[in-house]
Amino acid sequence: MNRNILVIGAGQAGLAAGYHLRGEGLPFIIVEESNRIGDVWRNRYDSLTLFTTRQFSALPGMQIPGNRDGYASRDEFAEYLEAYARRFALPVKLGSLVTRLTRSTDGFEATLSNGKIIAATDVIIATGAFQVPIVPPISAEFGYEALQLTAATFRNCNQLPDGPVLVVGDGASGRDIAIEARKRQPVLLSGGKSRKLLPEHILGKSIWWWLSLVGALEAPATSFRGRIVRKTDAFPDRDIRGEALQRRGIRLMSRLVGAEADVVKFSDGKLAQVRTVIWAVGYRDETEWVDIEDAVDAKTGFIHSEGVSPVKGLYFLGRPWQRNRSSALIMGAGPDAASVIRKLRTDHVQA
Repeated sequence: MNRNILVIGAGQAGLAAGYHLRGEGLPFIIVEESNRIGDVWRNRYDSLTLFTTRQFSALPGMQIPGNRDGYASRDEFAEYLEAYARRFALPVKLGSLVTRLTRSTDGFEATLSNGKIIAATDVIIATGAFQVPIVPPISAEFGYEALQLTAATFRNCNQLPDGPVLVVGDGASGRDIAIEARKRQPVLLSGGKSRKLLPEHILGKSIWWWLSLVGALEAPATSFRGRIVRKTDAFPDRDIRGEALQRRGIRLMSRLVGAEADVVKFSDGKLAQVRTVIWAVGYRDETEWVDIEDAVDAKTGFIHSEGVSPVKGLYFLGRPWQRNRSSALIMGAGPDAASVIRKLRTDHVQA
């Protein structure tokens, strides 16, 4: 049987898959919802920079131009992805949203938003982990007085109405958004669990260099070291530690537990009146379009083991902790893609 591989998503995971598929000489096409490669990055908040330095943010075969120890901006990385697809002549079909994926006699059928159908013997879902922003049920307790945004709809401080801003979620994105919002408005940052921040540099080297050196990023999710890294869930302190935020005038609040109209209540009993709420508490998978038994779990999302679905011919890339900590980072896109393509190649031989 002739193989026809479909990759869904032209972000870093999908392009890394294309690189390795090209290297294996396998026929494939990449479909991308956006009209331009990199738009998934361009559409996020303006001040976004990569989580990792350029040295640890490149895809296989092509470095990111610039200072290796610096952080690429949102737009810079989007342009890098475009250049990457051009350099390796990856076949990307833009403006192609897959609205339904089903099984067929010979494999799979992907239905696009325009009604066209793409047949494939194998499918790699590389849509990423940042799909649908989570908005907690407590959001329904706010009235019309409070504007509600998410990390996906917030762009910059200029879109904020006058009045206090509450950012819910004190991860890296929540802290970045709080800093941006503080340029124009008073800001409260509501956290949850205790956060551990790592030093950005140790002895002149990036913390990512050290984590890679000791094997913390490559440790399997089920290993002792991997479980420790996952439980800690730390990220580098790029002047976003609590003390630094307070110096900027950002008020650090405990966990949000209630709201009525525009008045919010925190777990320590404190109350505050806010004009804008920005939810930065994470994302969930959008799985409804995958109409395949055994591919999706209603509670946990996509089902896979290191990117391999129990459904023959179906694979995943870009899943958090797909193999290790780096799977959720750009640096993991290449190695994870290589692993999945090796498995896909083996499956081909055995078919």
